[in-house]
Amino acid sequence: MRFADPWLLLLLLAPGVLALRLFLRRGQPPGQRIGFPVLGFFSAEPPSRWARWRLLPELCRLAALSLLVLALARPQVPHEVREVRSKARNLMLALDISSSMKATDFKPGNRLEVARQVLGDFARRREGDLLGLVIFAGRSFLQAPLTPDAELLAELLGRVEIGQLPDGTGIGTALALCLSQLKDLPNRASAIVLITDGANNTGSPGPFVAAEAARAIGVRIHTIGVSAPDTSGLDDGFIWRQGRTPDRLTSSDERVLRRIADRSGGEYFRATDPEALERVMEQLDPLEREEVRINQTRDYQELFTWPLAAGLLLLGAALVLRGGPLRTLP
Repeated sequence: MRFADPWLLLLLLAPGVLALRLFLRRGQPPGQRIGFPVLGFFSAEPPSRWARWRLLPELCRLAALSLLVLALARPQVPHEVREVRSKARNLMLALDISSSMKATDFKPGNRLEVARQVLGDFARRREGDLLGLVIFAGRSFLQAPLTPDAELLAELLGRVEIGQLPDGTGIGTALALCLSQLKDLPNRASAIVLITDGANNTGSPGPFVAAEAARAIGVRIHTIGVSAPDTSGLDDGFIWRQGRTPDRLTSSDERVLRRIADRSGGEYFRATDPEALERVMEQLDPLEREEVRINQTRDYQELFTWPLAAGLLLLGAALVLRGGPLRTLP
């Protein structure tokens, strides 16, 4: 049961104060009396049986006032509770924007451009879901909190650029930021999708600590590693600027990403080109469409008529008793 206007229950202080006042004055004589000297011989007579109930009308009024306050607060009980099956999910997307994501092994663009496009298409297919976006490099940033507006998320994805954050790959901090958005939501309906092209090399907590935290609250982490198997033939400015070929995902990097996914109950995927990344997102789409059962209350049944009727009956009874067998002289 609940009350539609619970703040009105504060009015119960009034009958409480009146009851306390009645208790303190229960043995005191009336403040004003009319003397009848000629009736003094009645003083030796024992009180009638009605005298024992002289406080009954006052008690009825106090109870009636309390019941009327309860009626004003509108007690309610759920009228129709039904089980709803929902496929809506809460998904946080974590996108790596470190400098290595500039590698052009994902032609016709670089890794980041392709990832933005594929994630945008993925978001538009998730009608009814809540989607959020975290970008990360040396630090993490909440680009978009959870929102049902897939078009807005796709627009924010399009604004993501390398260089917005200090360079590095802080996977653990990105996962922790995603978990902060999901921790108060149903865990069976929540997951993280992480896209990166390297292993964690900065930030706190570490990726395995974040994975343990995700496992503890029941949030799955799906990890996606992006890079071509061989980047030695690429010359997109990395050799000129850094004196080395573009980074690629190594077997040790993959083990880290696989361990993060396995520990949290998610899956690891490897994407070696744009088409592979699209296929990965298509495989991921049905994994996060599991039906979730939700008990939904459609409306409430009003119960105020019961205390209202009882209060009015007690009020009427008090008036009858005060005007009948329990009437008193001033």
